[in-house]
Formats: sequence, structure tokens, C-alpha cells
Amino acid sequence: MSPVLLIDEIDRADEEFEAFLLEILSDFQITVPELGTIAACSIPHVVLTSNGTRALSDALRRRCLYSYLDFPDEAKELVIVRARLPGIDRRLAEQVVRFVQLLRREDLEKTPGIAETLDWARALIGLDIASIDKDPGAVQASLICLLKTEADLKRVPREVAARLIGNVA
Repeated sequence: MSPVLLIDEIDRADEEFEAFLLEILSDFQITVPELGTIAACSIPHVVLTSNGTRALSDALRRRCLYSYLDFPDEAKELVIVRARLPGIDRRLAEQVVRFVQLLRREDLEKTPGIAETLDWARALIGLDIASIDKDPGAVQASLICLLKTEADLKRVPREVAARLIGNVA
């Protein structure tokens, strides 16, 4: 069985690392100045992940096959939330997921991912919020778990949050 090499968020690595990775992908070996060249005993399956924060070099892209993963639909995301937060109230989980699904349709700089959905659900649980339509102020304050840029926080003022909550409740 071949080993698997996972390189997460390759787009956050610098260009020197990308050049280093090219050697691995083309020759299945690496050169360490102090040690010399080390060849792989077996050819690994290499999996790269990227969030698209910067474009990868043409040389690296030529050596890759791409598979784009979209956000999960509402039903799938609800399954994920309930699996990762088994103690969450069913209704709150449904509201959180529905809100985030609607929020992703807004014009945002950084669309919240599943990690942010889970963070927000944890924050609401920690704030003892059983339903997001009961305490709009606390919900608004907790949106920092979902919105990761100042511009996005400004794009989702109370009125927008209230509209989204109204479509959830």
C-alpha cells in the first residue's frame, strides 16, 4: 500500500516550499543540503488542499488534478453539526445551519465554512441561546464567529441579520 502525503493549505506556503514540493512531485525525492538527496522508498499519493488565497505556480498546477468541493447543502451540514456537537438542541442546530446557508448567499469577502458554523453554534450554546430569534443582540454580537473580515461585519448589520433570522425562525 502506498503512503499518502497530505499538504494542507498549499496556497499559504511560500514559493520556496512550492519549489521544494515540485522536486518531490517530479522525482519523488528531496534534497537536503546537510544530508544530500533522499529518494522515496515507494511513490506516495499526494493530496494538496487549497483555500484559493493565492494562485499556485503553473509548474505545480500541471502536476495536479483538481477537485472543487462546494459547501455542503443544508441537510448535509446539519448532519455534520449534529455529529460534531451531539448535545446541541435540534431546533438550534437547524436554525444555525439555515442561517449560515442564507448568509453564504450574501455578498461576502470570506464566505463562512463549516468550521465557522461549528464555532458559531458552540458560541450560541455557550451564551445559553436556545433560539436565534429570541436574543438578536447576542446573535449579532456572536456573528464574529462567522464573519472574519471587518468588511463582512459591516455587510451584515442588524438589519441584514434580522432579515436572515426572519427566514430561519
